[in-house]
Amino acid sequence: MSQDNKKVTVETTGHVWDDDLQELNNPLPRWWIWGFYITFAFALVYWLFYPAWPIGNTYTKGIPGLNTITYVATKVDGTQETKTTHWNMRAKLMAEMNALRTEQKPYFDKVASKSFDEVSKDAELMQFVNSAGKTLFSDNCAACHQAGGQGKIKFAPNLTDDYWQYGGSYENIQTTITAGRHGVMPAFKTILSDQELSQVGSYVLSLSGEPNDTAAAKLGDAIFHGNKAGCYVCHGADAKGNIAMGSANLTDKIWLWPDVLGAKTPQDKLNEIKTLVYGGMDKGVMPVWGTRLSAEQIKLLTVYVHDSLGGGK
Repeated sequence: MSQDNKKVTVETTGHVWDDDLQELNNPLPRWWIWGFYITFAFALVYWLFYPAWPIGNTYTKGIPGLNTITYVATKVDGTQETKTTHWNMRAKLMAEMNALRTEQKPYFDKVASKSFDEVSKDAELMQFVNSAGKTLFSDNCAACHQAGGQGKIKFAPNLTDDYWQYGGSYENIQTTITAGRHGVMPAFKTILSDQELSQVGSYVLSLSGEPNDTAAAKLGDAIFHGNKAGCYVCHGADAKGNIAMGSANLTDKIWLWPDVLGAKTPQDKLNEIKTLVYGGMDKGVMPVWGTRLSAEQIKLLTVYVHDSLGGGK
């Protein structure tokens, strides 16, 4: 008899229905059975050693003394205290973060003790600045300024270009991070007519070489430098802005609040300017980080933003 004609006998349970319908006995593989037993035993041990089951308003804490973890917690006032608690992922994270802070502390101390220029010229410290600064920037700044610091039109300034509205020196950047900023531009909707808004808008566009109505821009020049609008008071007679006030330079082709470069037609560009002048602005808010980050972190972040992102001025 050939191999193909051999009958394979399979063990049955002895139960038969309708004469030929039988219940086969196919036991699970032995490795699967042992795997199940081991998993079950592991779960029992885990439940004994670690926090596991919720009970009312609390939960099982595990076997006392066998699953504790010690970490340093920082209070609101900046002081630290050592805590010992039962093992959990939050305590584990706090312990790991404390170990990292302890490891980084000598470098933060070096950054704090040196001048900005000295830090910038120290190759070893700059390696640390780029590493720790990238993490600080990602955790605290990237939500607004984007991961690479390129910013977002009508939301947050670009930190990678050569223009800094409040100044790009180390000291200016440090002040910006520490104390925050709040840009304000008054609304001219009750001061200028629609025609005058168009004239001022045309003049502003002409300052950076954007398409504009030459005749309207000439009239807008008079409004810009006149007493009715008085735009020159903040933006300067040369329209190059004022770092002390944070007023924008209107001649550098860099736009943040009106999306002039993204507008498709000359009329769209004009409308972007008109909308801003008409309604003003009270949204250029940079949060205060002096109460959230330490002085050492702010100094390191200042060097990172200045040297690694924009180069500053």
